[in-house]
Amino acid sequence: MRVGLVSPYDLGRPGGVQAQVIGLARALISAGDEVTVLAPGLAGSLPGVDLGRTLSIPGNRSLVPLSLDPRVVAKIRRASRQLDVIHVHEPFMPLVSLAAIRAGSPVVATFHAAPGPLIGGLYRMAGPMMRRLLGGRVRRVTAVSPTAAAPLPTNLEVAIVPNGVDVVAFARDVARAPKRVAFLGRDEPRKGLDVLLEAWPAVLARDASAQLVVMGADRADEQITWMGWVDDDTKAETLASATLYVAPNLGGESFGIVLVEAMAAGAPVIASDLDSFRHVGGDAISYFAPGDATALATQIVSLLGDTAARRSMAVAGRTRAQQFDWPRVAAAYREIYREALS
Repeated sequence: MRVGLVSPYDLGRPGGVQAQVIGLARALISAGDEVTVLAPGLAGSLPGVDLGRTLSIPGNRSLVPLSLDPRVVAKIRRASRQLDVIHVHEPFMPLVSLAAIRAGSPVVATFHAAPGPLIGGLYRMAGPMMRRLLGGRVRRVTAVSPTAAAPLPTNLEVAIVPNGVDVVAFARDVARAPKRVAFLGRDEPRKGLDVLLEAWPAVLARDASAQLVVMGADRADEQITWMGWVDDDTKAETLASATLYVAPNLGGESFGIVLVEAMAAGAPVIASDLDSFRHVGGDAISYFAPGDATALATQIVSLLGDTAARRSMAVAGRTRAQQFDWPRVAAAYREIYREALS
């Protein structure tokens, strides 16, 4: 098939949707499909059309890099003439995604985000308009989780296709660093780093040998190893060397891809009890109430001292991660593309 993958977000900037578009492109190419990526900030390693520069717009308690250049409409329309199907990620994002829906080819639309109350309410109020927009050229609608699908009109048929991970890339043969606890996330409130930092003194009071490694943020605290932004290889190595991985997120998460990455790396996971995280982790990970630093500290100390429990969680996590391996996820999308074309 000749598949167009559309990202409204700048592929040169780190982000969940961007990583999924890049990973899916590589998986489809490996499966023999002809892929064209349509996105701002397109890297030279992927075939496609670069849609130019972006602006950072506030959204979902973060900043999203979107293109508002009207010239992208003509670029997308020209590219669509050579495609069998267009797979649009975050279909209601201006300007790229909306232009791709109207470009002419059969469309598969995928919803990634967990909209807040305002956007969710607008989705429900705009149900008839959404159905008209998603009708016609949009042949199939998917979401990465029930959380991402929840705000959509109830009578809209939505297939759940999870995010993908290169499971093999995280299965590193490295030694576990004794008592190493890892975190990965941008330094913004909803990622919950402050909850982990609040819990950490209580952890050290009960286990002075514990070590905290933070990827994605950089603050001044000599008791913690701050790594700042890390590349994919460093991330995989760090997760594989961790005794525990902690995801203290406060909300606004539709999936939790780093939970899968940590499980694939064999790191036992402690995570906030969010619906989206339970969809990903199931019974393979341990949960605590979002924002409860005391409960988080208790779980960290307990697992650091329980080798048998960690081994059991590592085995369960690796098994769970296989559900999200890219060949399996790409095969699910290829079947949906065939349905759209038929």
